Amino acid sequence: MGFNEQNATGITDQSGGLREIATLATPLVFSQILITAMGVVDSMVVGRLGASELAAVGLAGMWVWALSAFFVGAATSVQTFVAQHHGANESEKCGSWCWQGLISVVPCAAIAGLLIFLGAHEIMQMLDPSDDVKPLARGYMRARSLGVAGLAIAVTLSSFFRGIGDVRTPFVATLLANLLNLFLDFGLVYGWFGFPKLGVVGAGVATTISEWAYAGIVAWFFGRAALLQAFGTRRAQPDWQAIRRLWRVGLPIAGQWVTEMAALALFTTFVARMGYAQMAASHAFVQLMSLSFMQAEGISLAAATLVGRYIGAERLDLAERSYRSSLVLATLLTAIVATLFMILPEQLIGLFADDPAVLAFAGPLLMLGAIYQYCDAMAIVTDGALRGAGDTTWPFIARGSLAWFIMLPLSYALAFPLGGGLTGAWCGGLVSMAILAALLVWRFRSGAWQRIRI
Repeated sequence: MGFNEQNATGITDQSGGLREIATLATPLVFSQILITAMGVVDSMVVGRLGASELAAVGLAGMWVWALSAFFVGAATSVQTFVAQHHGANESEKCGSWCWQGLISVVPCAAIAGLLIFLGAHEIMQMLDPSDDVKPLARGYMRARSLGVAGLAIAVTLSSFFRGIGDVRTPFVATLLANLLNLFLDFGLVYGWFGFPKLGVVGAGVATTISEWAYAGIVAWFFGRAALLQAFGTRRAQPDWQAIRRLWRVGLPIAGQWVTEMAALALFTTFVARMGYAQMAASHAFVQLMSLSFMQAEGISLAAATLVGRYIGAERLDLAERSYRSSLVLATLLTAIVATLFMILPEQLIGLFADDPAVLAFAGPLLMLGAIYQYCDAMAIVTDGALRGAGDTTWPFIARGSLAWFIMLPLSYALAFPLGGGLTGAWCGGLVSMAILAALLVWRFRSGAWQRIRI
């Protein structure tokens, strides 16, 4: 789409339809898959070192994400403001919102990354995984913590581009960053290409360097003269009123991300205490699921852009049509993934580990995952549509409540007192996700989002 204003604001018969959502979502889907591919590649490369190494990457990576998700989530609110101004034909105001995001979010993310680095030992002592996993997880956590600020910069700038409908720029940036990560992973984990052999720590260093490269690439695109003229991207001073508005929308998003990720990290912690094989199997499953739900996340970002754009243009009917088209596209993609999960479980898990114990635990999870990823996709896409409208508080309450009061207690009960083990734990997650999807779809269909003013 690029950043052509006439194309962005013109209304046609295709507006809000499946073709428009698919055109916008396709690069976003690939971009989101590439973002999560950094963690997937880390896991695939490290998994060949052993199950303990794979478990360490899974545990530490989950907690780094949980402890930094607040700031990354807040940065995504930039997209809502940019999309609505763009839709209202006020494109010259879009650039300033990106600067307010950078000014208010990135310093906080940098402090969070420093605290994670300094507190890695204490965090691992508190989580208390098995003795063979603990030192590996600590090293990976410290390496990954150095990339938190870079990721916050990249997400803020990418949110600007997505808000104006330019989905190619984030895609190019993530593609280049992933190629770099792949090269550095093999170099730093195994000592190839003249690099030092750092093992698990090397995977963390590779991802951190790649996250900063992603930030640098997208920043270069943001500084182009064409954007300065069309979207007012010149450097802006802090506007505290704008920052308050940004955080009023972004705070529930940030809270939603951190409460859900903290719950998932806690879930991962008690899985880790089941044993290295269960933890490795669960992590491999999560990595495969991430490739699935990142497709939904790409569609969600497209829905947020179009819903925001058409609200700005005062076309609520097209905003609603965009949401319905997004659900149709998500359903088609999840059906393909579900089929792969059911017919190729051993082959898919085999990408991460060849330990017979890991394969035995992971096989049943993919059967469960076929249903889980459909519910997850419905929730993610609906969440994006609500975010485009600025309706962020209600989803935050729903997600946080279900994660802490349904998913965690039910998963623990099914796993331990009722003897369901790893599969039982994930059954609890499935029940929670199905309820969440139903609640979010109900929220959008209620029309409450039409009364939100940001």
